[in-house]
Amino acid sequence: MTPFEFNTPSRILFGRGQLERLADLGPPFGSSAILIHAGDNESWQVKRVAKLLEAKQIRLTLLRQSGEPKVEDVNAALLAAQRADCEFVVGLGGGSAIDVAKALAGLLGNGGSALDYLEVVGKGQRLTRPAAPWVAIPTTAGTGAEATRNAVLTAGTFKASMRSEHLLPKLAIVDPDLLLGSKPEVIASSGMDALCQLIESYTSTGANPLTDDLALHGIQECAPVLVAAYEKPGRVELREPLAFAALLSGIALTNAGLGAVHGFAAPLGAHFPIPHGVICAALLPPVISTNFAALRAQQVDHPGLLRYAAIGKVIADDANLTPTQAIARLHSFTADLLRQLHIPALSNYGLREGDIPKMVELAKQSSSMKYNPVKLSDEVLAGILRAGISGYPDAK
Repeated sequence: MTPFEFNTPSRILFGRGQLERLADLGPPFGSSAILIHAGDNESWQVKRVAKLLEAKQIRLTLLRQSGEPKVEDVNAALLAAQRADCEFVVGLGGGSAIDVAKALAGLLGNGGSALDYLEVVGKGQRLTRPAAPWVAIPTTAGTGAEATRNAVLTAGTFKASMRSEHLLPKLAIVDPDLLLGSKPEVIASSGMDALCQLIESYTSTGANPLTDDLALHGIQECAPVLVAAYEKPGRVELREPLAFAALLSGIALTNAGLGAVHGFAAPLGAHFPIPHGVICAALLPPVISTNFAALRAQQVDHPGLLRYAAIGKVIADDANLTPTQAIARLHSFTADLLRQLHIPALSNYGLREGDIPKMVELAKQSSSMKYNPVKLSDEVLAGILRAGISGYPDAK
């Protein structure tokens, strides 16, 4: 067996009502905290978390994170935390709020600024000391940021990561009830992000036996319920599998890596106002079909093809499908999701043919691209973007 490393949060609390256990918070957390949140101060999630912490006589500073996280947001949060002498951090919200909290915890423990530790566009320094203790509490089911060791930040017009095992939270509370009130479009884009992360983790060149089991189980959880959750967002029984799948996707990706979809997601998200989950949804079908063709051209029975086939069998719930049938089922399923979830074409956000060469060059620099199961030429990568620009009118 090929050696591998496996990282996960120190402690995970999963299930309905688990948020209430925030009242049991003890060491290594202190008496003063900063709460990074994505909603307004009057949202029921923020008010509940604040009440639970204040009941323990924890002095609380609230800071709202609006939009995609930037280097400037983390540096501003650092100043606020230092002024209030905060001992620990709580991240409440989607990936943006949790990534700011994660990066802030790293800076509180190591000093410096976000750019000191940012890959590619920053100094890329290593975090050598433990981060300040922090708690991740997701209110969306998609990014899995509560279980990843990287914080994705925008510096100028480039998205890059602070990355270290020190950035994993001391505690992740995944309570499906916190998804209550999510808008259908958020459920759709977040759910597609999780599904994409699970698929890319399983087909990644960095996959290992542990991530394989987690990824396939996550796909089995979310694939059958995603459309129903989008159409009927108030159904309680659908929130739990989505939240669990998102958690598994975060654990899987942080240990296995991703692929071409997320290779494109970083530059596209930095240059255009496209929600991350929309990028994942729009590019997942063309990446699957492109990787299939490239792998098959290399070797008719390439091991990478068998991985896509395994996913197709899980989605179809049919172990008797041939590899070709299973991969076709996977592609048609992901393409159909674009119509069923009303995922817009990337052209709706301003992406045009003339932008393709620059996006391809930037995507090739992404850490995710190196884990794609097959190396793709610039021409082939451009074709993936063209498919995303036009959308998928052939979805049936």
